[in-house]
Amino acid sequence: CGAGAVTAVDLSRRAVLAARVNARLHRTALTVHRGDLFGPVDGRRFDLVTANPPYVPSHTDRLVRHRRARSWDGGRDGRAVIDRICDGVAAHLGPGGALLMVHSAVSGVQASLDRLTAAGLTVRVADRSRIPLGPVMRARTALHEARGLVEPGAADEELVVIEAVRGS
Repeated sequence: CGAGAVTAVDLSRRAVLAARVNARLHRTALTVHRGDLFGPVDGRRFDLVTANPPYVPSHTDRLVRHRRARSWDGGRDGRAVIDRICDGVAAHLGPGGALLMVHSAVSGVQASLDRLTAAGLTVRVADRSRIPLGPVMRARTALHEARGLVEPGAADEELVVIEAVRGS
């Protein structure tokens, strides 16, 4: 889409390998690092950071590292990775740089907006969409209902895209 360079970071070896293979197949210039969030790009700044972090509230705050569930488990409130992104992204945005992050409204939209604002960024909800509950959210409906995160009998959830911009 016109980017001069694209850098990706993922904790999963399989995701990193898949990204590298896809970049080669599509002749796309992409640098892929394996690591935890901003660790592999420490000291670098970007014009745009995109994130689709694990955000599904789970039974425990312990995040798994070696199973598929690490792709969606976000801790008891769904914010374990979201909060780390909110707290760390400002240091990795260049002047006028932006974060676009998607997560479920179940995980606390206002909490994300507040944390990003506290980090000195200008924030807004750029988009909202209601979608049917996916298999993981459906499987945890009883847990989410018991915690008051969803209404009893909920069949869908709201996804939001949050935009956070660093001043010039």
